[in-house]
Amino acid sequence: MSDLSPAERFAAAKVRSGLPILESFRAQQQFDLDAFQQEACAVLERGRSVLVAAPTGAGKTIIAEFAIFMAMQLPRAKVFYTAPMKALSNQKFQELTAEYGAANVGLLTGDTNINSGARIVVMTTEVLRNMLYADSDLLRDLSWVVMDEVHFLADRFRGAVWEEVIIHLPQNVKMVSLSATVSNAEEFGDWLQAVRGDTEVIVSEDRPVPLEQHVLVRSKLMDLFDSSGLAATNRVNPELVRLAASGGRNERGRAALDNKRRHPGRNPGGNRHFDGGKMERSELVALLDSKNMLPAVFFIFSRVGCDSAVRQVLKAGVRLTQAHERDEIRQIVEDRCRTLADEDLGVLGYWEWLDGLERGVAAHHAGMLPAFKEVVEELFQKKLVKAVFATETLALGINMPARTVVLEKLEKFNGEARVPITPGEYTQLTGRAGRRGIDVEGHSVIQWVDGLDPQAVASLASRRTYPLNSSFKPTYNMAVNLIDQFGRDRTREILESSFAQFQADRAVVDLAQKVRQQQSSLDGYAKSMECHLGDFVEYSSIRRELSDLERKGAGRAEVESRGSRERRQHQLTALRKRMKQHPCNNCPDREQHARWAERWWKLKRQTDQLTAEIRGRTGAVAKIFDRVTVVLMQLGYLEQKDGVVSLAPSGRMLRRIYGERDLLVAESLRLGVWNTLDPASLAAMAASLVYEPRRDEGQLGDAYLPRGNFRAAFDETGDLWSRLDDLERDNKLPGTQPLSTGLCLAMYRWAQGARLESVLSDADMAAGDFVRVTKQTIDLLDQLSVVADAPVGVTARRALDQIRRGIVAYSSVN
Repeated sequence: MSDLSPAERFAAAKVRSGLPILESFRAQQQFDLDAFQQEACAVLERGRSVLVAAPTGAGKTIIAEFAIFMAMQLPRAKVFYTAPMKALSNQKFQELTAEYGAANVGLLTGDTNINSGARIVVMTTEVLRNMLYADSDLLRDLSWVVMDEVHFLADRFRGAVWEEVIIHLPQNVKMVSLSATVSNAEEFGDWLQAVRGDTEVIVSEDRPVPLEQHVLVRSKLMDLFDSSGLAATNRVNPELVRLAASGGRNERGRAALDNKRRHPGRNPGGNRHFDGGKMERSELVALLDSKNMLPAVFFIFSRVGCDSAVRQVLKAGVRLTQAHERDEIRQIVEDRCRTLADEDLGVLGYWEWLDGLERGVAAHHAGMLPAFKEVVEELFQKKLVKAVFATETLALGINMPARTVVLEKLEKFNGEARVPITPGEYTQLTGRAGRRGIDVEGHSVIQWVDGLDPQAVASLASRRTYPLNSSFKPTYNMAVNLIDQFGRDRTREILESSFAQFQADRAVVDLAQKVRQQQSSLDGYAKSMECHLGDFVEYSSIRRELSDLERKGAGRAEVESRGSRERRQHQLTALRKRMKQHPCNNCPDREQHARWAERWWKLKRQTDQLTAEIRGRTGAVAKIFDRVTVVLMQLGYLEQKDGVVSLAPSGRMLRRIYGERDLLVAESLRLGVWNTLDPASLAAMAASLVYEPRRDEGQLGDAYLPRGNFRAAFDETGDLWSRLDDLERDNKLPGTQPLSTGLCLAMYRWAQGARLESVLSDADMAAGDFVRVTKQTIDLLDQLSVVADAPVGVTARRALDQIRRGIVAYSSVN
């Protein structure tokens, strides 16, 4: 029986047991299904789509696995499993390959194409979107699509792709949508029902492994919530409340003594504020180890902070592994990294990284080489690495559950300022704590800092939901694809079925109801200010205009010119005359009417604002589409004949260009701006289009740009961007950021064969970041190689081959 495929094993088991499909699936699982899993799988068995919203680590993916299991019982049925990131796609590909065999599983991630015709294909969401627009043959026999981490729909950069896929999937394809716990799951489900039909929503708030939440004060782990059993379960620990209220005064002495014992050479009284006697990271690791609370993930919202934490812990002599574990770690690392060039190991920090791994400690962040991150993930899952210092990217779906999650701070830098983490982020981060089937409970640890408010932390910990809001906006590529398939009028209807418009329309209902309520109040105010002598609304309007003008003049008296003062004085005189001549000015109840009038004007202003907001929301997505269409018409990508809008020849080229700068790329090709570039220069140009510089990173001067034809082509591309930006803003579209020079020289030299150490120095960039941007550059060059005529198409293929080398090529196959 062991030689049979999973599908054959299922068929044989079903014949023997006579069980329904779901019962046969359950019989093969390591754990019995939870109630929400059973309910969701039953929905799939009935042939309906399902949206499942549940906490991180609750076991949502078992529902996707059941959809795959069902599809494999049919002769030719196919399943696409989409994930928001390549790392997640790679991980799922490996898991499914182990389950169903290499012949049945494929992987498509833009730069990787493995067995694309398989029954089960794992892919990024962008790949599926592109397949739908191209009407790919691979869509034939597609029965199920799994959309993992579907709450990424809210991502402002990539979220629109999820909506495009959901809208354009053939109606006969059923969907399994898996989401973190969001507060408006029912609203999202209602939209799925509207555009897909036959969709049920299942929400679970329960964690399979209970979470114990602690605050670390000095060297003491204190429960966040009252554990005395004498109060409600969500009551904050009164000891923490007293500590916060006293500013730590009752703890300072003990903290000072404790610090003196641990650090006899320091002055314990040097800090005037109580900071809980904050432990060194090495001491905290030791504390967790002593309480059997490892493995642990320490979330630090900074790459530099993660690397620094690892160095601190190693410098303190921490060793969390046994001799046999160190041997296994070295064997795995050497096997996974055997193709890395020896000359690159030092540049990549390989030996320091390996030392940390052998001692059970590692960092995990986007600046690391993808291969290094994958090794850390593997070793952590094998319980060989016990302490990982990570940025929040680790919380986004990668399978790395821990016994304990430590949050050193409850705020992070968002690119502009330090802001508190949201309830959704807190839930996502602490969702890593507790391994099903291994841990009886998971633990979260928050380190006490001066000013910590236990009540606020408890509120953060108690709120497990956050709203899912659409980020959908029509793009140029989307517009030409939809117009080519459906025509302009039908495209407008399709866009009006987006979740963005669905939410806007729902908001309009609430706003309209509020306007009706306020209109009723306005009518009451108007009745109360009625005057038997004349129109009091007119009279109060004169009074308001007079008051506003007097106030405006008072504020400008010192800087106002003589001519302005004279004009204003003339206006004031005229208004006072009109007011005195108005019949209502002589009403004995004038001031009483005026009080009602003031309320009427204030409420009218609010009502007018709401009415304007309703107008802005009504058909908002279609309005943006109309503006996009105008730009495309002006540039000749669309043409109109006999009232029918269709694609011009250049529009067919734009159909196959994906990315934030789709129109700029198409225009550069159409106008031949890049025709004179050699492969290295074209790679540098592509990098300038995909690289997003840091906020504090300025543009580099000519000395840092490749020489030759590149500079003239770069200047011409920049001028073209400027003209497009003006055109977009004239049509009330947001435009795009200017080209970035930051990576041009580094990419140029990498394409010419320069050494990794030299290129990373030019780029001033971590290896992982360089690999990521180079892969984005490869994606764009790959598009150019297909869509562009000679000479650019041929040059793009050569450029692609020249930069897909070394650590970039190695990372492409991992």
